[in-house]
Parts: sequence; C-alpha cells; structure tokens
Amino acid sequence: MSIVIHHNPNCGTSRNVLEIIRGLAGEPTIIEYLETGWTRPQLVALFAAAGLTPRDALRISKSPAEELGLTDPAVGDDAILDAMVEHPVLVNRPIVCTPRGVALCRPSEKVFALLDVASGTSFTKEDGEVVTAP
Repeated sequence: MSIVIHHNPNCGTSRNVLEIIRGLAGEPTIIEYLETGWTRPQLVALFAAAGLTPRDALRISKSPAEELGLTDPAVGDDAILDAMVEHPVLVNRPIVCTPRGVALCRPSEKVFALLDVASGTSFTKEDGEVVTAP
C-alpha cells in the first residue's frame, strides 16, 4: 500500500504534512478532494479506519458548517455525511493513509506516527516551527 494524502493545497497544515511525507517517505498519492469530491462509502471507510466520527472530522472554521446547522449537537452522522458529500470542504484535512494506519493529521506532526521514521526525526514547517517525531 502506498501513502495517500487527502490534500487541500490552500491549507498550511496540509502542505506541511505533504512535505513531511515527501521528505521522509517519498512521493505519496495526492488526492485533492476539493476537486474530486467524496463518496459516502469512501468517507465512512476513512473515518472508520481513523477511529473518527463524522462530527470529529467536521471542519467548522472556513466552511459552511455553521450556516448549514451542522454544529447543532442534535444533527446526526447521516446528515453530516450527506453534507460532506455535497460540500467537500466540510471534511477536515489532511487525512493520510499509510500501511501503519489512517489519521486526520492535525496538527501536522501527527503524521510521524504513520511513517516509518526514527524517534527524534525533525521537520521544519513552512512557518519555521520545528516538529519532532516522538
């Protein structure tokens, strides 16, 4: 299994995760989900593999989540999934899939756990912050 990143090039966290992967593990398969969109089965499988609920993966900032009423605790997973399929930006990113697992990599250093890297391996993010693998 190769590494796959569900990526938004306009997101600094997503860009940092992509560069960590490239620097430490090689070129991943990049899925720009804002262009390709999502399918419901795809989201269900990704969330299950990552141990997330749709609400856990719901992007609230810089998305229409609030205006669509999705932040109301009474809104169920089915409604959130339907909205995510209709509005791909509602899915938080980046989601990374590797042979070691699947995770929503926020903050970006969460990706270290999915890569075969030595403890202490570091990476300098685009803002100059240095992050280190545990």
